[in-house]
Amino acid sequence: MQRLYDFLRRHPMWVDGFWAVVLLGISVLGGAAGERIGPWAAVLPITLLLSLVVALRRRMPEKMLLLAAAVGVAQLVTDVAILPADFAMLVIVYTVAVEGSRWASRFALVAGLCAAPLAQLRWSNEQTGVAGDIALAVLQTVPFALAWVLGDSIRTRRAYFAQLEERAARLEKEREAQSKVAVAAERARIARELHDVVAHNVSVMVVQADGAAYVLDAAPDQAKKALETISSTGRQALAEMRRLLGVLRTGEHQEAGEYVPQPDVEQIEDLVEQCRTSGLPVDFKVEGTARPLPSGVELTAYRIVQEALTNTRKHGGPNAGASVRLVYFDDGLGLLVEDDGKGAPHELYEEGGFDGQGHGLIGMRERVGMVGGTLDAGPRPGGGFRISALLPLKPAH
Repeated sequence: MQRLYDFLRRHPMWVDGFWAVVLLGISVLGGAAGERIGPWAAVLPITLLLSLVVALRRRMPEKMLLLAAAVGVAQLVTDVAILPADFAMLVIVYTVAVEGSRWASRFALVAGLCAAPLAQLRWSNEQTGVAGDIALAVLQTVPFALAWVLGDSIRTRRAYFAQLEERAARLEKEREAQSKVAVAAERARIARELHDVVAHNVSVMVVQADGAAYVLDAAPDQAKKALETISSTGRQALAEMRRLLGVLRTGEHQEAGEYVPQPDVEQIEDLVEQCRTSGLPVDFKVEGTARPLPSGVELTAYRIVQEALTNTRKHGGPNAGASVRLVYFDDGLGLLVEDDGKGAPHELYEEGGFDGQGHGLIGMRERVGMVGGTLDAGPRPGGGFRISALLPLKPAH
């Protein structure tokens, strides 16, 4: 039965054709067995056309409505009394109310409401009188009104469900778009993190390697210390890169021990000490009362200092020095990083140093913007470079 039901749903025209044949047979047999209802020259074509209306009602509802109206007028003119095939008029009124255009739906309602009174007027019963004819006309009008109301209700319901489906499809597309944006933002974040990690740590390792090669014969102890710094810096870089690249892995389970905590404000002092060890003099001061900060603010502060000191090492020259100030305000954290080196053109800093990948000051501004802060960067009067940032405790809305 389920297969039969599915088949009929897939082929509605077959169902309509079946009922058209049934209606034709009932009308012909009823006319042949009952009393004479009109000239057969008119009865047979009217019955065939009304059966055709049922058969083609889904394929061309407006045309079948006009055909049914024309057949109804012909039935009145040729004096063919009410037939079983006239049930097709109820069917086409319902069909047009469900699937037809708006003008056809209105026309079907008006025609349906007029059909019964016209039929009662054309074939009135003298025994019932005027009051009886009116009552019969009203009673016969009710099925047409109900058929139209039912069809229009189904049309409204289908439109509502179609709206819901369209809305669901639109929301699905929006979710996909948001997912793509989120993926792009995450990749940009990881690119910034990788840039900061690689640029800083590799810079330290290069400086230490050059120093170790220079003093290898004259001062083996210093060379050994430089190599130890290279080793520890490389391990730190690998640990951070493992954490960042782990974000990109999908479908793999990794132990929590493989990851390291994200850098915070407390580690800035270690960062400064690492720069001092690599040969860059850095003056570091903290003003105000230190307190826990949002993780996003702490990571942003650390990366800004890391990027600024890396740029100093790249562009400041051999005798450059730097200073780092952290100021705790009631509503935020202030950062000031300055150097007195020869520096590089501001445009080169904007491009992210000599790599040209757009992760220098542009990356800083993106980081600061994500936490709702402000960044000011540019050359200092008399030489050097200055970076100032204010990171609020709560993002601006």
